[in-house]
Amino acid sequence: MSISASPAISDEVATYVANRIGFIELERPKALNALSTGMIRAMHAALDQWREDPDVLAVVVRSQHPRAFCAGGDIRFLYESAQRGEHDARDTFFIEEYRLNHAIFTYPKPYIALMNGVVMGGGMGISQGAHRTGGLRVVTGSIKMAMPETRIGLFPDVGAGWFLARTPGAIGRYLAVTGETIGAADALYAGLADTYIDDAALPALVDTLRGERFERGADVVACIERETLAHQVVPRPEASSLANARALIDRHFALPDVARILASLERERNGGGAADWAEQMIAVLRERSPLSMAVSLEVVTRAEGSMADVLRSDLDLTRSSFLHGDTIEGIRARIIDKDNAPRWRFARIEDVNPAEVEKMFESPWPANEHPLRDLRG
Repeated sequence: MSISASPAISDEVATYVANRIGFIELERPKALNALSTGMIRAMHAALDQWREDPDVLAVVVRSQHPRAFCAGGDIRFLYESAQRGEHDARDTFFIEEYRLNHAIFTYPKPYIALMNGVVMGGGMGISQGAHRTGGLRVVTGSIKMAMPETRIGLFPDVGAGWFLARTPGAIGRYLAVTGETIGAADALYAGLADTYIDDAALPALVDTLRGERFERGADVVACIERETLAHQVVPRPEASSLANARALIDRHFALPDVARILASLERERNGGGAADWAEQMIAVLRERSPLSMAVSLEVVTRAEGSMADVLRSDLDLTRSSFLHGDTIEGIRARIIDKDNAPRWRFARIEDVNPAEVEKMFESPWPANEHPLRDLRG
């Protein structure tokens, strides 16, 4: 078996070719593989190098660390850049991250994400697009998947709105607003994962990929599908907690805005058949940023178009979220000071009006100068 290294090696990402498969391995365990600008660039450079290379049939992205596949973007760096007034550094991070997300989504070869442990935020951005490439989103029993951005006054970015909008019923709206964490069976049920393997079997799977003979990218995918057939997630997806709550999620989270969702949950708590669940959901919503929840719901509502359009809108929203929204305060309260006492722009969900939400979606760039104007599909 030959292994050839890519020149785009950083100490946080290893990219190399082995057995006609391009491997991307995330190596920033102390930060749970949170993406830095350097990691994003190394990944994108490798994908560009392998795109036309006939000796690369497929791409596999993975983490060798049991705690996390990728916990998101480097939030602390973004906060510190904002504190120093370095808006260009923030814009650069998101522009390059979203370009990587789009490159994955439109990749011409099977892209396979082997996901274990924490898969949140930016981790979703470098995995969900696999579904569109003829590749696979493989999850393990340790997976903790979420778009938890409303906790820090942000919104589900990295194009995740596109995938959330295409989940069954109101599941995508529920996940966007609450930021709740789901497991492997939930992810399979929601259509946010394609197949399952036990954590303990991942090393053997990688060994098989490095040793079996492949002629086409589809052969790599078929090999993984065959290896995962022996593994059954427990509970089954149709018995997952998300499946069990599906009727309630659809009843409440299909409503058009967060204030009405909350009012509906309060009625459920005061006389419906699922008072405990409603109580739990109300507590979650009362803790999140009211503005971010309203924006997040709108992100999913608007994600009917192309991924390129969703990513352009995401970039606009990162600018408004940092400058006019709750993101700086949310990061301060949850990650920097850890006092868990954010002072949100709007104290109550009921105080957020549609005009304020609409304003957040305004682009700071004319269409012909938008940094992502060239993205298609």
